[in-house]
Amino acid sequence: MTTSRTQILDAAHAEAYRGTFAPADPVRAEGAALPPGWEGVFFPFAVALDDLRPDGTPARDGILPEIDLPRRMYAGEDTVFLRELRLGDLVTQKAMAGSVAEKVGASGRLVFADIEREFLVDGHVAVRSTWHDVFLEASTGPPRAPRTDASVAEQATWVDEVTLDARQLFRFSALTFNTHLVHYDRRWARETEGLADLLVHGPLLRILLVDAARRHAPARRIAALRVRMTAPAFVDTSIRVCGNGDASRLVALDPRDAVLATAELDAV
Repeated sequence: MTTSRTQILDAAHAEAYRGTFAPADPVRAEGAALPPGWEGVFFPFAVALDDLRPDGTPARDGILPEIDLPRRMYAGEDTVFLRELRLGDLVTQKAMAGSVAEKVGASGRLVFADIEREFLVDGHVAVRSTWHDVFLEASTGPPRAPRTDASVAEQATWVDEVTLDARQLFRFSALTFNTHLVHYDRRWARETEGLADLLVHGPLLRILLVDAARRHAPARRIAALRVRMTAPAFVDTSIRVCGNGDASRLVALDPRDAVLATAELDAV
């Protein structure tokens, strides 16, 4: 199944992200290059209310088959940046189902499902990405303790720190039309999903990782990105983004050195 949508990359939408999550970045007017990763705030979810699952995630989106597991999470992404997108560009996004695989793990059945996306300008692909989602059975208790690694921060060349509050999570949900309840309904997050608090959006953490790489290696053009989410990041909790000198590998840690996400970047 494939969907195709077209929209203009408007400066106001980019400014809404910048003003909330990247205030040190310059204001960008029409014609300016869109930073890599920021394409993720365009093309918001486009699913009718009746086609949502009880948790607020898409059940029927015209891309993936309907999957009979109650929980859905973003697990990571593989993205290639082939050419710059610019504010004011008329962009077509094509999305199609990738691989879908069912497995059985310690927590029961899981389905790993990929969504492949292309962002085209004048018929030429500018960005190509594969979004990885995982579908899980209902929560039956607290999640497994995440992997910790104190050496990451100790060995990092630089460490950036960010704490996201509920206002910022709300704004990212609004920007991307993401109605997943784990990002704004504490009762759902705690009682149904078994989480400690509201969950920071995985796609938001992905952009924040790329933003950190741009800040610390501004001369390098990011050509490819591989992100993996490994543990939940929570609202009002410090996230440390640790990197090396050329920002080719980044790791996000929580205050207890739990590894939240990793990112590998190829640059030219």
